[in-house]
Amino acid sequence: MRLLVVEDELRIVDILKDVLESAGFTVDAVNTATGARNALSDIPYDAAILDLGLPDGDGLEVLKSARAQGLQIPILVLTARDAINDRVSGLDAGADDYLVKPFAIQELVSRIKALLRRPGGALGAVLEAGNLAFDTIGREVTISGNPVQLSRRELSILEILLRRFGRVVPKDVLEEKLYAFDQEPESNAVSVHVHHLRRKLKTQAASVEVHTVRGIGYLLNEQ
Repeated sequence: MRLLVVEDELRIVDILKDVLESAGFTVDAVNTATGARNALSDIPYDAAILDLGLPDGDGLEVLKSARAQGLQIPILVLTARDAINDRVSGLDAGADDYLVKPFAIQELVSRIKALLRRPGGALGAVLEAGNLAFDTIGREVTISGNPVQLSRRELSILEILLRRFGRVVPKDVLEEKLYAFDQEPESNAVSVHVHHLRRKLKTQAASVEVHTVRGIGYLLNEQ
């Protein structure tokens, strides 16, 4: 899943990107209100983390604008504004959660996962197909109860395919979900990751298989 971090403190950005990417997310980061508006309008994010004190405007106005335009993704406000009135204003403007700085990084990750697990959210606790189970919280995959070691990219691809089980996922959709906008994947990067994923599933006798739909993308289905 792809997240947007809107934060002007580079130290916090680095920490958030490192921890969120380790948790399996693809992360884009911008440090201005203008950058946030452009990113939210151009890219279909699964969730966003929004600071309010931005150098070119108030993050609260970014939030109000996003909701006014019909953007329904979960948005967690992360800010130093700790007054009750500030919290009420943020939630009333459309924030799904409000976390005050300084904060515990693991709490933030847990809050984001909780938002994505809500009805209609992008994160389900356990995804299952055939004899394969994917714990999206622990980022663990088992086949017939046996653990399978997958790389972060392979886990992300498998999760996307499981969420669209039986449907073709275009290659460009996978690239969009896997890579932040400051990352430029090689032309065959997705194909290589899919190849490794397919081989590992076959080696572990998975009852599901990744099929290539030439010229379009990939499909996960039962054998």
